[in-house]
Amino acid sequence: WSVCMYLHPPASNSIKTSKYNFFTFLPLNLFEQFQRIANAYFLFLLILQLIPQISSLPWFTTVVPLVLVLAVSGVKDAIDDFVRFVSLSCTLDFTLHSSLMPSVSVCVQADLLLLSSSEPHSLVYIETAELDGETNLKVKQALTVTAELGEDLQKLTDFNGEVKCEAPNNKLDNFTGTLALRGEKYALDNEKMLLRGCTIRNTEWCFGLVIYAGPDTKLMQNSGRTTFKRTSIDRLMNVLVLMIFAFLALMCLILAIGNGIWESDKGYNFQVYLPWAEDVTSAPLSAFLMFWSYVIILNTVVPISLYVSVEIIRLGNSFYIDWDRKMYYPLNDTPAQARTTTLNEELGQIKYIFSDKTGTLTQNIMCFNKCSINGKSYGDVYDQSGQRIEINENTEKVDFSYNQLADPKFAFYDHSLVEAVKLNDVPTHRFFRLLSLCHTVMPEEKKEGNLVYQAQSPDEGALVTAARNFGFVFRARTPETITVVEMGETKIYKLLAILDFNNVRKRMSVIVRSPEGDLTLYCKGADTILYELLHSSCESLKEETTEHLNEFAGEGLRTLVVAYKNLDEEYFQDWIKRHHEASTALEGREDKLSEIYEEIEKDLMLLGATAIEDKLQDGVPQTIETLAKASIKIWVLTGDKQETAMNIGYSCNLLYDDMADVFVIEGSTSEDVLNELRNARKKMKPDSFLDSDEINIQIEKSSKNPKLLPDEQANGVYGLVINGHSLAYALEGNLELELVRTACMCKVVICCRVTPLQKAQVVELVKKYKKAVTLAIGDGANDVSMIKTAHIGVGISGQEGMQAVLSSDFSFAQFRYLQRLLLVHGRWSYIRMCKFLKYFFYKNFAFTLVHFWYGFFSGFSAQTVYDQWFITLYNLAYTSLPVLGMSLFDQDVDDRWSLLFPQLYVPGQENLYFNKTVFIKCMLQGIYSSLILFFIPYGAMYNTMRSDGKAIADYQSFALMAQTCLLIVVSVQIGLDTSYWTVVNQFFIWGSLSVYFAITFTMYSDGMYLILPASFPFVGTARNTLSQPNVWLAIFLSIALCVLPVVGFRFLKALLRPTASDKVRRNFSNARPHRCKRLRRTSTRRSGYAFSHQHGFGALIMSGRNMRPKSPFATTGTFSPNSDKYKHKGL
Repeated sequence: WSVCMYLHPPASNSIKTSKYNFFTFLPLNLFEQFQRIANAYFLFLLILQLIPQISSLPWFTTVVPLVLVLAVSGVKDAIDDFVRFVSLSCTLDFTLHSSLMPSVSVCVQADLLLLSSSEPHSLVYIETAELDGETNLKVKQALTVTAELGEDLQKLTDFNGEVKCEAPNNKLDNFTGTLALRGEKYALDNEKMLLRGCTIRNTEWCFGLVIYAGPDTKLMQNSGRTTFKRTSIDRLMNVLVLMIFAFLALMCLILAIGNGIWESDKGYNFQVYLPWAEDVTSAPLSAFLMFWSYVIILNTVVPISLYVSVEIIRLGNSFYIDWDRKMYYPLNDTPAQARTTTLNEELGQIKYIFSDKTGTLTQNIMCFNKCSINGKSYGDVYDQSGQRIEINENTEKVDFSYNQLADPKFAFYDHSLVEAVKLNDVPTHRFFRLLSLCHTVMPEEKKEGNLVYQAQSPDEGALVTAARNFGFVFRARTPETITVVEMGETKIYKLLAILDFNNVRKRMSVIVRSPEGDLTLYCKGADTILYELLHSSCESLKEETTEHLNEFAGEGLRTLVVAYKNLDEEYFQDWIKRHHEASTALEGREDKLSEIYEEIEKDLMLLGATAIEDKLQDGVPQTIETLAKASIKIWVLTGDKQETAMNIGYSCNLLYDDMADVFVIEGSTSEDVLNELRNARKKMKPDSFLDSDEINIQIEKSSKNPKLLPDEQANGVYGLVINGHSLAYALEGNLELELVRTACMCKVVICCRVTPLQKAQVVELVKKYKKAVTLAIGDGANDVSMIKTAHIGVGISGQEGMQAVLSSDFSFAQFRYLQRLLLVHGRWSYIRMCKFLKYFFYKNFAFTLVHFWYGFFSGFSAQTVYDQWFITLYNLAYTSLPVLGMSLFDQDVDDRWSLLFPQLYVPGQENLYFNKTVFIKCMLQGIYSSLILFFIPYGAMYNTMRSDGKAIADYQSFALMAQTCLLIVVSVQIGLDTSYWTVVNQFFIWGSLSVYFAITFTMYSDGMYLILPASFPFVGTARNTLSQPNVWLAIFLSIALCVLPVVGFRFLKALLRPTASDKVRRNFSNARPHRCKRLRRTSTRRSGYAFSHQHGFGALIMSGRNMRPKSPFATTGTFSPNSDKYKHKGL
């Protein structure tokens, strides 16, 4: 293959994907981190603690956690950015002096103007699957003036031209420019461009001129910008932090007012015992300073360790995805990969999935599955009793070893068809002869007997391959002949005309002359078209074939009808003259050709029908069915044509016959599209047009600022299919609201012939109007834009390169793994994060509000309840590991039951496990617990004597008792919140309690006091207080009063209003997995015509411009590798 040359060296073909460099990392990362409200808040607290008149806590209680948080987050961001840089950065520098490397397929890495190629007339065959999802071959051709350059490097070096073209844009199907060369101007269009992302096939070398590189290429212009994605829980946490700030300010204000009142009433006269601080001369000033002191003391209501813990939990849950062997694909050694660690819990809230079709739902492999010949259906396998059996890997395949030219990869299971061929059944031979002649496939035979077909569409390739294996081997073609090896005998048919395919005709025909001199027209096309062209004698055969077609379509197969017609020599000679006149007409050429085609394509004799399977990836129908049960709506966004997309929709159970209706939107004007959308909505929900409709009222009130629309329920199950041309109108400002209302009422939406940018616009539309989490999944470069736009982007490492994977948040090898990603990992991550947040806020409210109640009994003096070491270690050591253990290992049901009961996923979509209401409940529970944790120890200590008659009603004993009660209560609470117990959970909970008592007895010992008397003043408090029975009785009473209401409430809720998880756990012993039976269904819907989306290659083949003169078939007309076995028959 070649390289590309350029007139003036471009700046760069590199794409910058990293966020930082060595010099900008520290300032940019700190700037981003302090955009988090909590981080900025703690920086403000640190400044306050440096003011002696305000600070009531040591500076290290804030500095240590803040530095730890910033360091952990910074290291994580640096690693993520470095990984992104290594995996995504690609610098593609084109140099003239690279060597020529012959290759079958090469991916183009810049937008090139084709100059010359190895093929005749400088043609190049390309596949554009990464651009538009189409796998059929397309043809590009260089200008004649540049084709003369060939592969002569000196001529290419001396090439001196000037290209003027349009500015970089995202229009994949359009290019406008001119080439000025030797004083002449030549028009340039899209037919002469090789776009980045396309794959060159069947071309030894070609040279091109770089027009657009790097981010200017049309592919990158369609890719969209990389945006910083945040989960809905992240956004909610920011709101909750603001609410907590308001609550904190209210508490500090109350305590400051209390301090002002107390100081003016009693403190002023009590200064001998409690002197005012320096420079404090009045009660109002004391109250002002005390406000800021309480801000410092009560700061733990917004714990800084929250964000570190969240990052650790997300990282751990990301590792579970990476390590999941059930999402590992052994065939190409591809594990699942969490490419980001910030979106795990969002996987448990997906409402809309936007999926590509080609390579995502399908394998891009077409298989000849069944056929109907002369009223008999072939392809099913029956046992000895005549019962149809399911085909699996153990089913015996047809042995094609007798055919030396057979494709070893081809598999067929019905032996009766081979027997019919071997018995020289005339209709069967005629059927496969048609398949071997009626096509535009190009053969390639680099080694003798090793045939490779380059087909304009994969369907044509599958049909020709089927004929090849059943003994009718398409071997070669020239502009005038087609060489076929029929049952070992080489025959050369004279190709007289190709009646090409287009989207209106939906059929193609060839007219050939056999070696015996017979003139025959062979035709294949959509049944709806060909049935109108059949001879009246075919009625009975037509009925039988129709039954088979219904059965094939019911199984989701792509169907074609094949027919033939014997032609009269005299009539044909007259027809071919008129055909030549029509093909050379200057005006109305297409219409005249269409008329002449229709004239001869009449009174056809029906041969039968073919059924091709567009092979789905394993488990796609089951995955879609499971996701649908989880109330997830699936939209398919594909560049493929409408018939193909709908066919796949039926085969993978997205669409089915029991649907109330499938609306097809194909209007060619804005008014047509609007009417079609409104008619669909009117059928689904007639009340939606009433003025009293809730959404209509909302739209009128907020006409300028559109708000989120609630979900609307249709009166049945509907599907919607819309093509790219109509979608362009529907995405306009005045129609987008109508589109989103109509589409979101449908269970399934299929958008066909859409551009990469339109895919992103559809995703953005749903994000704009629906309060829902979206996921986009694809495998090609044409999916990058929607992957970046959706809340979650998933890349499939398939046959279309790695660009989708490199832009994704999660990746794996097969679509079926999506259900495990969402229903298992996503759901667990969401539940774990919600449990973590509920518990974290609860334990910190309970911890902090004890200070608030204590203020009323300490003259509002900002004295802390607990020992300063307990305050420092509470979130870092005593309570961090138990909640991390729950957040990393907890699961309400195991993975098997999560997949068996997809309804368990619904609470995440509705955000039921953590929201503002749940937060307020946690706050109220924390307030209640703080009341118990303060007043029970206070009452137990009030005027209390030890057993030896000494008093223990002192501040230090009260502080120790309160903090001990607190830690045991929150440990019991974490035990109640844990659904799945592991050794790790047990170790963390009991270990944290043990560490607390070990540290407490150590710090309150005589030895520590002797070493640092100022830092450890609680000497002997632990052994004196915790040795009293009444203290432990008070601790037990505190635990009971805090925990029993929670236990009672949860018991009643599980009994009276059980959740889906409660019901599943309750019925574990009775539940049995059920097996889905595959039903054999029929369908009256069949529009599986599966040729190319553009005009066929007929004219190109007949002109001979794509033929190689050096081909042995062009010079001799025959080719027989085994002359001693095969016989040669001339014209």
